[in-house]
Order: sequence, then C-alpha cells, then structure tokens
Amino acid sequence: MTEFLQQLINGLSLGAIYALLALGYTMVYGVLRFINFAHADVFMVGSFAGYYLGRLVPGGTLWGGLAVLAAAMIACALLGVLIERLAYRPLRGGPTLNVLITAIGVSLLLQYSGQIIFGATPRTFPQLFPVAQFHLGRVGISSNQIVVIVVAPLLIAGLQLVVFKTRMGMAMRAVSLNLKAAQLVGVNINTVISFTFALGSALAAAGGILYSMNYPSIDPLMGVMPGLKAFTAAILGGIGSLPGAALGGLILGGAETFVGGSQFSTYKDAIAFGILIVILLLRPAGLLGRWTAEKI
Repeated sequence: MTEFLQQLINGLSLGAIYALLALGYTMVYGVLRFINFAHADVFMVGSFAGYYLGRLVPGGTLWGGLAVLAAAMIACALLGVLIERLAYRPLRGGPTLNVLITAIGVSLLLQYSGQIIFGATPRTFPQLFPVAQFHLGRVGISSNQIVVIVVAPLLIAGLQLVVFKTRMGMAMRAVSLNLKAAQLVGVNINTVISFTFALGSALAAAGGILYSMNYPSIDPLMGVMPGLKAFTAAILGGIGSLPGAALGGLILGGAETFVGGSQFSTYKDAIAFGILIVILLLRPAGLLGRWTAEKI
C-alpha cells in the first residue's frame, strides 16, 4: 500500500506537468486545427528562462520562486506570440501540410538555436523554492512535488476561468467553433489567435520550470520526449478538449510512473506511444473528445 501511494503521488506530479503542456497543444488545435510541434521547445525555453532568472534572485525562497515562474511565463508568452506572427500567420488559409512542415522547422530552429545560445552541455537547474522532505507515514513527498501539485491545478483552473468567464475566452470559443463566422460578427481573429499562443506558451513555460525542479538536468533537447508524451496526452483526452488534455496528462503520468516502478521499467517511455496506438484504434476522438462531421 505504501508503495502504491508513493507511486500515486509521483504520478500526479508528473501527470500535472504533462497536463500543462498538453493544454497548449489542444488550445492551438482547437482554434487553428493544426498541431504546433514547436510547443515542446517553448517548454525548453521556459526551463532555461527559469535557469537564468533563478540565478538573479535569492535561491530557495517562496516569493523568489514565484517571481521566476511568472517572469518565465511572460517571456515564453511573448515568444509564442512572436512564433505565431512570423511563422504561422503568413501561412494562414494555406494548405495545412505547409503549416505542419513549418511547425517542425520552428521546432528544429529553437532546438539548435538553443544549442548555440545555451550550449549543448546539460546544466543543473537551480533551487527556486525551499526544499524539504515530508513523510506521511512511510510515504515521502518533496516540497518540489507539493509545488507542482498545487501550482499546476491553480494554473489549469485559471485557464478555465479565462476561457469560460471572460470576453476573450468567449472569442476564443467562437473562433474555435467557426472562424469565419466569428470574423463576420466582429471578432479580431489575429488578436484571439495571438492570445491563444501566448496563453499556451505561458503554460508550457510553467510546465518546463516545474519539470526542471523535479528532474533538474536541462539541455536544449529536453523538450522532445515530454512534448511527445504531452501530445499523446492531448490525443488521449480528446484533442481540442481542455478537460480532456488535463485528464490525459494525469492518466499518462500515472501510467508512466507505475510502469517505471515495476519490473517493466525499461518500457516506461514506450507506454505513452502504446496508449496512443490503442486510443487511435479504439476511440480516435479521445476520452472526452466528440466526433465531428467534416465536409469534403
């Protein structure tokens, strides 16, 4: 029982990070109907932003850690807007394949630019929040895991409020439902799409910092595997569904953690792609996704 609870806590912590990253994929898909493959590399940039900003503030303090988290989210939000403006907006209305190829190109650009700017050598992520180890009976939980379990749900709840309780959120939902109709009734499409990229990129930055706090070795290619797993989580929950992305992240994080703690630990990275194959075969719309008819 103790081992089960320990694995459950570890799975919730990892799954919450995947959920933050998956939400960015699903928001962009919901508005523009394409997968932003560069999203995982914004996650990496967020980690490095936290690395450099963390060296400028007093280490191991609550307010210092929150300040670094907020600053990294703002920096990556601006990066997301820049990517959308320079790379994706000129291709809007063109073939989807062109946008997908461009997304892969932007992803590679960020990865190899990161190797030039930050260096290819892995770095140790600094201590942002006070570090302590707590015990519930024989179950151990670190303060960094507590930060993840607290901060990630707060960010997801904040996203829900923005999407469902604000005028901008209403505009996002209108564009997701019918872009042309939303434009006809006066919605500024460019503003809505830029805001969507900013919001998704900010969540990716938060995910990058929370991930790096618990797995403290960072490098310019660190976003590749978490990005693929978060994409799988978005598919699992139902691409385009915000609750689905969060649920998919938690399921995938839990599954990976339990497999990693079993005799099949060498297959823990394969579990995500096994789940992806199964869900595409049995329920392509995802757990919370809905079938939609498309005109050809």
